[in-house]
Amino acid sequence: MKKLLTVLMSFGVMSAAVADDSAALAARLDKMAGLKADFTQKVTDQNGKLVQEGSGQLALAQPNRFYWHLTAPDESLIVAQKSSVWVYNPFAEEVTILGMDDILKASPMALLVHRDADSWSKYDIKAQAGCYNISPRPGTDTAVELVSVCFKGDTLLDIRLTDAQKSVSHFRLSGQKSLTGADDKLFEFTVPEGVSVDDQRAAR
Repeated sequence: MKKLLTVLMSFGVMSAAVADDSAALAARLDKMAGLKADFTQKVTDQNGKLVQEGSGQLALAQPNRFYWHLTAPDESLIVAQKSSVWVYNPFAEEVTILGMDDILKASPMALLVHRDADSWSKYDIKAQAGCYNISPRPGTDTAVELVSVCFKGDTLLDIRLTDAQKSVSHFRLSGQKSLTGADDKLFEFTVPEGVSVDDQRAAR
């Protein structure tokens, strides 16, 4: 009985610590308010071999505003505003429109701009040496096993995504700036003329 009580108490302390880490990350994101930055990207496979490098710009703002523009090696654009997300592939001349819930399933990194309590409850968040490791709880449908976001002081510096095949996408941020009113246009998307549109929201 004593051993059982010890285990239960330890579990309670662990759960409280995880809850505190989740609240701490939320507080950091609230303090950050809005951010734009350049990034470099390195993708490695499960053996640590470099398979791709890239670069681009991103912007994040609460609530549900997200801008991700990969400019090299191949251009692609993701824009999230309110409950809709536009994914644009200029080379293929196509736009896919998704709901915010679909993006959360694809990657818990969307939690950085999505503050719905139910969505946050589906992930464990643990602090470690200036970073926060975000992992899905059992039963959560997502293609990403782990997202690590790292800060230097109050500045978001580093993002790592590990998928189910153990490939790692590492994004290093630089030139971080606070958003201004002029940056609101980053979160607006107009479908270019002549491109095909796959609106998957309508399929629900």
